Amino acid sequence: MKRTKFYITTPIYYVNDKPHIGHAYTTILADVLARFHRLFGADTWFLTGTDEHGQKVQRAAEQASMTPQQQADTTVVRFQELWNRLGITHDDFIRTTEARHTQVVQEILKDLYDRDEIYRAEYDGWYCVSDERFFTEKDLVEGNCPECGRGVEKVREANYFFRMGKYQEWLIQYIEQHPQFIQPDFRRNETLGFLRKPLQDLCISRPKSRLSWGIELPFDTEFVTYVWFDALVNYISAIGYRRDEARFNRLWPATYHLIGKDILTTHTVYWPIMLKAAGVAMPETIFAHGWWLSGQTKMSKSLGNVVNPMDMIDRYGVDAFRYFLMAEMSLGQDASFTPEGFEARYNSDLANDLGNLLSRVAKMIETHLGRKLPAPGELQDVDIALRDSVISAAHETIAAVERMRLDQGLAALVGAVGEANRYIEKNQPWTLAKKGDIARLQTVMYCSAEALRIISGLLYPVMPLKMAELRKTIGLPDGPPSKEQFTAWGGLIPGTETAPAPILFPKLQERKEPTTADGAKPTEKPARTFEEFKKVELRVAKVLEAERVPKSEKLLKLQVDIGGERRQIVAGIAQHHRPEDLVGTMVVVVANLAPAKLMGQESRGMLLAASDQSGALVLIRPAGEIESGATVK
Repeated sequence: MKRTKFYITTPIYYVNDKPHIGHAYTTILADVLARFHRLFGADTWFLTGTDEHGQKVQRAAEQASMTPQQQADTTVVRFQELWNRLGITHDDFIRTTEARHTQVVQEILKDLYDRDEIYRAEYDGWYCVSDERFFTEKDLVEGNCPECGRGVEKVREANYFFRMGKYQEWLIQYIEQHPQFIQPDFRRNETLGFLRKPLQDLCISRPKSRLSWGIELPFDTEFVTYVWFDALVNYISAIGYRRDEARFNRLWPATYHLIGKDILTTHTVYWPIMLKAAGVAMPETIFAHGWWLSGQTKMSKSLGNVVNPMDMIDRYGVDAFRYFLMAEMSLGQDASFTPEGFEARYNSDLANDLGNLLSRVAKMIETHLGRKLPAPGELQDVDIALRDSVISAAHETIAAVERMRLDQGLAALVGAVGEANRYIEKNQPWTLAKKGDIARLQTVMYCSAEALRIISGLLYPVMPLKMAELRKTIGLPDGPPSKEQFTAWGGLIPGTETAPAPILFPKLQERKEPTTADGAKPTEKPARTFEEFKKVELRVAKVLEAERVPKSEKLLKLQVDIGGERRQIVAGIAQHHRPEDLVGTMVVVVANLAPAKLMGQESRGMLLAASDQSGALVLIRPAGEIESGATVK
C-alpha cells in the first residue's frame, strides 16, 4: 500500500433509535480499512460519531417524554457500546451537540452570510420529516417523498437559503474531471444525472416555532440550522478546522467518506458545494455502498426484518459477524442477509476451512514434533507451489483493499486456505510420521504453519480476536503482524513453542428446515416438467436503444428488435450496464411473457442474466453470429 496518510469517516448516525446492521456494516468496513492502513504504516485517522440535532431526534424525544438532549445522551450509549463490542478502533467519536462542533458550524454560517452566500426568502414546498428535506411538487413520487417513499407535509415559511445553484456547473466539471471523487462509477453517473436538472438553492434553516432542536443561526436567533448543513461539517470540525491548523492540514482531505447509497445526494452535491463556498479542499473519494436486504426485501422496522447486531454477536461471535459482512457484500452493490446464508459461509469458510487447517497443523506439531516449530528442509515442487499460491493470495488481498474490493481479497485468502488443506492431504504428514520420515514431516508442517502465518496476518484487520488466537497457537507474539512479512516466505522461527489447538470456529448445526428471514417456512417450488419448460419462448434480440428509467437507480428501458418486431423491455440492470454499451448488442429474452408495468413503463419481455461471484449481473448472449428473432433451443 502506497498511502502515507489515511483519513476515513463513517456517516454520523441519528440518535433517534438503536443501531442496526446498516450502521454496523459501515463502521466495521471503516474499521477494517483503518486497521489495514495502520498495519502498512500510514498515518491513519478514523472518525465516527452521532448526528444529534433535527426533527427526527426531537420527535423521538417527545415520544419518549424526555428532552432532545436526554434522548441523545441515552441513545448515543447504544452506539458506543456496540462499537466497543465490535472491536471498532475509531480515533475519535464526535457528537454534534459538542461545543467543538457547534462553534465551527456557526462560524462557517456567519462567514457565508457575511459574503452573501446565504440570504433570506419566503419558501413554499413539501417537507419530508424522515429525510428532513424540502421537495418541489414535481419531485414527489405519487405524492410522497422521492427518497424514502414516506408522506410529506406542505410548509410555507420564511427561511434562509444557501446559494447552492450557482455552483452547479463547477460541480459537474469537478466530478467529470475527477473520476475517483464519487465511487462506484455508477453512483457518479447517478449524481451527474441529478445535476442535469436545475439545482435549486438550499434551505439551510428551520424556524424555532417549528423546530427548536438545532444549532442556532449566528445571525438570526429565531432560527436553527438545517440538520444536514450541521452534520456534514463534522468531517472537518472533528479534525481541527478553524482550531488546529497543523492537525487539520495533516489529515485533510479525507481519503474516504463511507456512506450508504441513500445519502448520496447530500454527500456528493451539498457537501462539495459547501466546501467550495467555504474555500476548503474536496475529499478524495465519497464511496457509497449498497443496502443489506433481508432475502430480497429491504430491511425496515415496519416489516420486522431488521437484523440486530447485538443478537448476531451473542449467537455467532464478533469476528464471525465481522467476517460475514466483509466477505458477503461486493462494495457498491446490495447484499442479502439470511440466517442460512450466514451459517453456510460460517461453516464453509471459517469452521471447515480455516479452523480445520489450524487444528490439523497444531495437533500434528504437538503430537509428532513436541510442540516446537520445525526447521524446514529443501523445498520440493509441491512446497513451492503452496508458497507461491499463498504469496499470490497475499498480493491479491492487498490490491483488493486498495481498490475497495474486500470481498475479492477475502475470497483469495479463503482460496489459499483451501490450497493449504489440499497440501496437507497430498503430503499426508500422519503417514510421514508413521514411516519415520521426520525430515520431510518437518518441512510439510513448517510450510503449513507458514501459510497460516501469512493468511492470519492479512485476516487480522477483519477478525482481530480470532487471528490473535490463531497466531499465538503457531508461536507468534501478541500484537499486530508486521507489514514486512505479509508477502515474504519464512517468517516463522524454528524452535518456537506452539500452543494446543483451540476450536476457533465451532461448526454450526445445519438447519433441518430452511426458513425465511421472519422464521416462516418458505413455499417449496415444485420441479417443472419438460412440457412446461417448452412453453417458455426464448428468442435472440438486438438492442436498438437504451436509456435509464427516470427516478429509478436499477431500471433501464430498452427498445429491442426480435425478428423484425420492435418491443420495449424494462430490465433491472442499470447498476451493472451502461445504456450506451448495450446498443447494437445481441441478448436473449423471454419473448412470451404477458406485458407488465415497471415504474410506469410497459415491459414486453424479460432479459436473461446471471450473477457472477462479484454480484454483478452478466447478460446471457449468443456465442456466435446469429440473426435477431432466432429461437433458443
